[in-house]
Amino acid sequence: MQKFFGAITVLLCVFGGYMWAGGQLGAIWQPAEFLIIIGAAAGSLIIGNPPQVLKEMRRQVKATMSAPKEEYQYYMELMALLNHLLEIGRSRGFKFLDSHIEAPHHSSIFLAYPKVGEDYRLISFITDNLRLMAMGQMSPHELEGLLEQEIEAIQTEMLLPSRSMHRTAEALPGFGILAAVGGIIITMQAIDGSIALVGYHVAAALVGTFIGIFGCYCCLDPLSNAMAQRVRRNMTAFECVRATLVAYAAKKPTLLAIDAGRKHIQLDIKPTFNQMEKWLAEQE
Repeated sequence: MQKFFGAITVLLCVFGGYMWAGGQLGAIWQPAEFLIIIGAAAGSLIIGNPPQVLKEMRRQVKATMSAPKEEYQYYMELMALLNHLLEIGRSRGFKFLDSHIEAPHHSSIFLAYPKVGEDYRLISFITDNLRLMAMGQMSPHELEGLLEQEIEAIQTEMLLPSRSMHRTAEALPGFGILAAVGGIIITMQAIDGSIALVGYHVAAALVGTFIGIFGCYCCLDPLSNAMAQRVRRNMTAFECVRATLVAYAAKKPTLLAIDAGRKHIQLDIKPTFNQMEKWLAEQE
């Protein structure tokens, strides 16, 4: 809803102000200019990015424009899942979890927490590192270093789509100038025509510059920023898991290990210790 309101505000203010000043919307409709700019932007994205980045970009754009997930419930399920896994690991050993770790999508433990189960990257992060902890003794310091490196690598990969879109946004004014120069060339070819015809071609050429600037600062740049913020917010779940596993490896009680992860949740949705403790008790 917020992004929809922001988009409506941009459109009303930009085009409403243009019409208030006496402009006509029909003059902005120049299909050739749109084709040049949108085609150049799409082509540059395809040339400059591998298929997996384009696929992830499409997924992130869709997620950014859709309704936000229920984050409070998501993190409650995440803490309950970690508590369940670590309690089993402490009482029965991590070897008991082998069948669950090897096939999390068929595991009764992971299926009990569907909101977390939808995040396949986080599930893979959890299972990989539980497997690592089960393979042998590792100091908390060593484990923390490995987890930080993995989280950094995941975040760098996840930010590639927003960075690519940001670069394309920065190029849009240039694509607009490209379209405008093409329009000026057409104008020069009609220089011996009437003043009205020359004026029409000049206006059409300037529309290319307008579209490029509008697309950069009102569309792609805000969208790329929203994508990057969403990725960084989602990475909080990985930080939560990292802090929990490191605290557990340091021989902290399971509840205190879960609390170490809770401290990394965003303030606007972070439950209190009592809320977390009550929730975990209800899940047992």
